[in-house]
Amino acid sequence: MHRVAVLALEGVPPFELGMPSRVLGNARDEDGRLLYETVVCTADGRPVTSDAGFTVGVTSGPEALAAADTIVIPPTHAMDELLEGAPLPPALLAALAVIRPGTRLVSICTGSHVLAAAGLLDGRPATTHWYDAEKFQRAFPRVRLDPNVLFVDDGDVLTSAGVAAGVDLCLHLIRRDHGSAVANRAARLCVVPPWRDGGQAQYIDRPVPEATVATTTATRAWALERLDTPLTLTELAAHARMSLRTFTRRFRDEAGVTPVQWLTAQRLELARQLLESSDLPVDLVAHRAGFGSANSLRQHMRTALGVSPIAYRRTFHRTTAA
Repeated sequence: MHRVAVLALEGVPPFELGMPSRVLGNARDEDGRLLYETVVCTADGRPVTSDAGFTVGVTSGPEALAAADTIVIPPTHAMDELLEGAPLPPALLAALAVIRPGTRLVSICTGSHVLAAAGLLDGRPATTHWYDAEKFQRAFPRVRLDPNVLFVDDGDVLTSAGVAAGVDLCLHLIRRDHGSAVANRAARLCVVPPWRDGGQAQYIDRPVPEATVATTTATRAWALERLDTPLTLTELAAHARMSLRTFTRRFRDEAGVTPVQWLTAQRLELARQLLESSDLPVDLVAHRAGFGSANSLRQHMRTALGVSPIAYRRTFHRTTAA
């Protein structure tokens, strides 16, 4: 079983602290067996106080970090000084030092500040909560910060934006480890979407649109039912009864990405599901997902996922996985 250690820091928000256990705890194989063993620990094995004012008691200290396959660092509101160049507390530094090489590191929201202050994000792509992005970039200029995405997967180090983006990242971990079917089932049990469109741009403060302003929601739902057809931007705008310029601007404001980027992401997700759950030939998967040809699907999957359709199916097909 994959061992996950969640590192509780002083000032940790309860929601983010419990999130990994809750989401990963819903990941089970076809026989109902748990796929992750999750333990909450602290840097020194002593209790910490959450930002809600209650004490978080634990039974594990840094030894849990040394034994973990994945370590999750939730945010804390008690280390704002890290953005001013302050060092990590000695006990936390000592705890991080026991982590085995190759252990997967995951941060939620401002947990990325801890990884950055430890030098573990130097030269790597990462994200954090958009509210702290400018301060983060000034404090840690060696980090290749992308403040516009919900999470960043850089192999053995993954970072997410604020609060609910941690749910997105936990579901991504399940999907990466065990495929979309297991991740989708875990999402349903948590009553959350298995993935969200766009990035942080849709959550940054901006004027609230008037209630009379039309949205692109209905058009997105309409497009999802027609992914196998060559939808054009003109057709999408016509369905929304907007001009091309208005539709493109409003779509990006609502979804955080352009219509073309959104369509490609939805088609990729459909192709992944078909590769995992069916024995359809790759060219037919490409057609049903709206890519037109196996070569087009292959190029998009290599760009987005770094693997070919055949390699993806070999890893995640339900029969192969079993």
